[in-house]
Amino acid sequence: MVKLNILNMKNFLETVNTCTGKVNMLFPDGKKLNINGEETIQDGLWRQYFQNKNCLRLVLEIPNPTDYMNIVSYYAGDC
Repeated sequence: MVKLNILNMKNFLETVNTCTGKVNMLFPDGKKLNINGEETIQDGLWRQYFQNKNCLRLVLEIPNPTDYMNIVSYYAGDC
């Protein structure tokens, strides 16, 4: 599990969409929702991002270790 504060939604979603496995967004109630390649869900994330003045906090579960490292590496380079 990783907690991210997304400041660049476009690059974040490009990175997510290059993943080979699931990228699950976690909710406080324990629900999981795969956001990888899910255009409808990603549109909703964009709306939340704009409503929060170009900032969005996400908690992700990324089962594939390579995908996990790709997202963490993106995040570390984007800060």
